Amino acid sequence: MADENVLEVRELVTTFGRGANARRAVDGVSFALRRGEILGLVGESGSGKSVTALSLLRLIDPQAGRVTGGQVLFDGMDLASEADARMREIRGRRISMIFQEPLSALNPCYTIGDQIGEVFVAHGDGAGAATRKRVLELLRLVRIPDPEGILRRYPHEISGGMRQRAMIAMALAYTPEVLIADEPTTALDVTIQAQVLNLIDGLRRELGLSVILITHDMGVVAQYADRVAVMYGGRIAETGEVGAVFAQPRHPYTEGLLASVPRLGARWRNGVQRLPEIPGSVPGIGVLSAGCRFAPRCGFAEPRCTQAVPPLMHVPGDGAHAAACWVRSPTPHALTSEDFR
Repeated sequence: MADENVLEVRELVTTFGRGANARRAVDGVSFALRRGEILGLVGESGSGKSVTALSLLRLIDPQAGRVTGGQVLFDGMDLASEADARMREIRGRRISMIFQEPLSALNPCYTIGDQIGEVFVAHGDGAGAATRKRVLELLRLVRIPDPEGILRRYPHEISGGMRQRAMIAMALAYTPEVLIADEPTTALDVTIQAQVLNLIDGLRRELGLSVILITHDMGVVAQYADRVAVMYGGRIAETGEVGAVFAQPRHPYTEGLLASVPRLGARWRNGVQRLPEIPGSVPGIGVLSAGCRFAPRCGFAEPRCTQAVPPLMHVPGDGAHAAACWVRSPTPHALTSEDFR
């Protein structure tokens, strides 16, 4: 059962704008989430991670963008084409999401208890004493001290760590099969970050959840994720088991991210204490280049890198490890959608 895919994403495309102004923010993304695992979705800000997550649940503002291609397969359904009413049944009940920055995600006008209880009301289970009891159970589940007191408080009256725990409690209201955690430790100090991530990992094991953990922190991926998908420019640049990708990255972007992680005891060349950095910045979707989108920042780029999009290609000897790079991972067998079943 551990190798069974609970969610399969195939060639997902999300477009912002219309007509001649249409731009792809997610461009042919494919990955699978196995039952009971944590999949790390990693990359710099602007790489398309959060838009991918919102696209899975069809939460993109229809006035701004929409899913225009691909499939999101879950329990025999293609969520990319399901009716809105059906999606409302799935969101929060079978697939839940922890949003970035809980102070912005929570409504300042309602208490924590009312906002968690609203999940049950939205799914037709009503309010009252029974709902209050369930909310208290959820607050205890996420290890919130004094749950009765927190129940009556407003978001601004509790700490960032407690707000994030409340968001996790809200997401776990119906014990979903899939939990999407979008930068769950944003704006938290290091100690609280570790507590929140340990909580998510512990609940994953306790409740049998499958987790998509979105982050820009390679250290978090190394510690908590089973597999990793590195995103850049709305595409998957590299994917595989965490140990294999970190031991032998096959895409220059992955190499750059790993090189920029601070290491204790590192010796600095010529006495200059400076971390390696990836030159330039992630381009906006309106100025994305043809071919490999990382080519303008890549020290290994060749002429073909700017002319044709490299497909995800298997790393020789490891069928689970793949990278989209003409130079660093040449192999004749490119991945297709069948590889993500």
